[in-house]
Amino acid sequence: MSSGTGTPALRKPDQILRHRLARSAGEVAGTASSPTDVRDWVYERGLVQTHEVELIAFDEMDRWAFNPDSGDLGHDTGRFFSVCGLKVETNSGPIPTWTQPIINQPEIGILGILVKEIDGVLHCLMQAKAEPGNVNGVQLSPTVQATRSNYTKAHGGASVPYLDYFRDFARHRVLADVLQSEQGSWFYRKRNRNMIVEVDEEVEVLDDFAWVTLGQLNQLLAEDDFVNMDARTVLSCMPSGFEGGNDRVGDGLASAIARSCDPFAGSMFSPAEVLSWITSRHSETQLSTELIPLHAVEHWRRTSHEIQHESGAYFSVVAVRVKTNSREVSGWTQPLIQPHGLGMVALLVKNVDGVLHALVNARVEPGYLDVVELASTVQCSPDTYTKLGMEHAQPPFLDYVLKADPRRVLFDTVLSEEGGRFYHARNRYVIVEVPEDFGGEGLPDYRWLTLHQINGLLQHSRYVNVEARSLFACLRGLR
Repeated sequence: MSSGTGTPALRKPDQILRHRLARSAGEVAGTASSPTDVRDWVYERGLVQTHEVELIAFDEMDRWAFNPDSGDLGHDTGRFFSVCGLKVETNSGPIPTWTQPIINQPEIGILGILVKEIDGVLHCLMQAKAEPGNVNGVQLSPTVQATRSNYTKAHGGASVPYLDYFRDFARHRVLADVLQSEQGSWFYRKRNRNMIVEVDEEVEVLDDFAWVTLGQLNQLLAEDDFVNMDARTVLSCMPSGFEGGNDRVGDGLASAIARSCDPFAGSMFSPAEVLSWITSRHSETQLSTELIPLHAVEHWRRTSHEIQHESGAYFSVVAVRVKTNSREVSGWTQPLIQPHGLGMVALLVKNVDGVLHALVNARVEPGYLDVVELASTVQCSPDTYTKLGMEHAQPPFLDYVLKADPRRVLFDTVLSEEGGRFYHARNRYVIVEVPEDFGGEGLPDYRWLTLHQINGLLQHSRYVNVEARSLFACLRGLR
């Protein structure tokens, strides 16, 4: 649209969007165009979908093989991903140098949620999707969840439904579009494009898809292994301002969250101080990483069925065979990473003068593109410290979370990680409210931030890691 003089009209901030998002967040009953009980719908789709996953030996994989020179595990097309070695040297953490297997997948995938206003309420088009690594088969997923190899049909299969909305969106409205990192302990510099696109036109709803409100999604995030990781990371990138709407009166949790999303409500640290702190963590952290041949990785042993650390800690690389009637191809084999033990991802929050603050950690992981990303207060696999005899090296605040008064626990749910690359990878996601005089800001790698400050960082790449994005998506929905 032009001003009539040949000069494009200036665009102004959308003051209505946050109200439309607030209305969707408050709607939990569904509409005539969406299932009133999404749980039942996902369960029914799981009964329809055939999805058989079997652990197999490496030599039973089709078109995957270990390179005789490097030992790297890759596909014969050179596409999809490979498992290679990584050498790490750092001044962060209790172990200064090590080698490990890691997934190298340099291509950028698309994780996208389509949104549309139905009966005056914004809905998200969600998919009931099974992944080979899911502990329970079908989980609620984004509209589109596809690697570049998938949507360019490197597998020779069918097209990805709804992909065109996220590749040619000139006639639609982009609400979010940002490159975000994946797990930095298991992926080497992996990123996906997290997108939210709003449409006005009619959209054909295929069998494994349904329109779901934000209010329904917020409730379902509290269900174990229900909303998948890819949906959670995209939801975390949703524009801020909808949590709690205009309800900034009162002392309840919803009001504290609403004020935390308000840039004018105040914060413990100014925007400049937050960015200066993040910059200092980048500047003072030494991290050197180098991709190396898989056969050069030390203290890891390969058997016919897995690659495992000699201590039994960390994770294994395994292989699976998949048969399905609900994917672009009907069957395939592939390697997956299988973590050892249930992980812990915990966030401490406190009410400071009526404004909720979250204690975030500047975390170093070897697969990050930019060395440091903000993580939850605690992110670890507790069993690892036991297996390595390093209980003394447990991260700060882990004991506090494990011994927290149940009355202060705001959220406690086990959620699955990405089932396309990880086998039965699950973390216990916990949010604990602490007293206002609780410390933490004295530690150099920790700061108390408001949700508005975190939401601002989520609009940019390489600031907030994927586990923290999951937990912030859950925190937004608390009432």
